[in-house]
Amino acid sequence: MYIDGFVAAVPTANKEKYRAHAEAAWLLFKKHGALRMVEGWGDDVPEGKLTSFRIATQQKDDETPVFSWIIWPDKATRDAGWGAMMEDPAMKNMDMPFDGKRMFFGGFSPIVEAS
Repeated sequence: MYIDGFVAAVPTANKEKYRAHAEAAWLLFKKHGALRMVEGWGDDVPEGKLTSFRIATQQKDDETPVFSWIIWPDKATRDAGWGAMMEDPAMKNMDMPFDGKRMFFGGFSPIVEAS
């Protein structure tokens, strides 16, 4: 398993636009090998002193943090999937309802998994 994680600040007024964007993005992720996607809309996100979702994304007062992850079978599938998605016309025409420059993301290999 391999996981991509994302954090972004989304204008609160764009919640439904973001949800629709995420649903459209899932179709692409799934098409290119992803197993699962979760999009979390912040509702209990404390203010930090040194760092926080707000600080890390330069979140404005009219924005809400979003925490998302995508599960892939393995890193090779993820790497190939992202490569294919970047060439997919549907991805090139996708409108992001938030400032993608303030989003941060990364790929992670699990070291503990529990249920």
